[in-house]
Formats: sequence, C-alpha cells, structure tokens
Amino acid sequence: MCPERDSGFSLILPDKNTVMMQLFLAELSQTIPDGKHAVLIIDQAGWHSTPKLLIPKNITLFPLPPYSPELNSIEQLWRELKQGWLSNRCFENYEDIVEAVTQAWNEFVAIPGAIKRLCSRSWINLAA
Repeated sequence: MCPERDSGFSLILPDKNTVMMQLFLAELSQTIPDGKHAVLIIDQAGWHSTPKLLIPKNITLFPLPPYSPELNSIEQLWRELKQGWLSNRCFENYEDIVEAVTQAWNEFVAIPGAIKRLCSRSWINLAA
C-alpha cells in the first residue's frame, strides 16, 4: 500500500514461502514508477527476510520488531476488510473465500483516500 499515491498492490498466491515472496517482490517492483523507490514494511516471517531473496533495486525491506502488528498497516487493512466486508459470512469453499477477499480488496482500494487514511502515520512522512 502506498499512502503517497493512495494505491495498493496485492497478489493472491497459493502459498507463503520464499518462492512466493520472490514472485511478489518482482511483481511489486514492476508497479513502482521510474525514479521512485518503495519501502516495504515486513514482519518477522521467515520468508520475508531470508538471505535467499533477491531484492529489486527499487525496493527496500523494512523489518518491524517482533510482536508489533500495530506498526504494520497491512494488519489494519485486514481488520478493516474483515469487519467491513468479510465478517458474519459462511463460505462454501476456498474459491469462495478467495473471491470474497478479492472483491473486498478491490472495493476498498477503489475508495478515494482509503489507503492514505489507513496507512498514514503522524510520526512518519516519507514524501517530505
């Protein structure tokens, strides 16, 4: 999520591991405008910080301290999606869950100012 551009990028991947993280980084890198650099906030998941990752030149990984989900705006996004779009529903199968999450994500990122509101912090301003 980029509060400066009020935009988000996501992939639905079949697993959470180093191979999938590498794919995510490569795809994310392609969305970053020329001359810009992205700082990707990551938690302490092993596949986020393995030395096997090849980090694109236009991305810097910024690891958070352990047990600090309140610092990770993606956690607030998931809370918002769960409360606003995904709660109190029953799903028939995995594909229905994926479809619901995809729809929720697309609807959320289409709301003008939603990402900026969710991701902006008074103690950080990378655009300055």
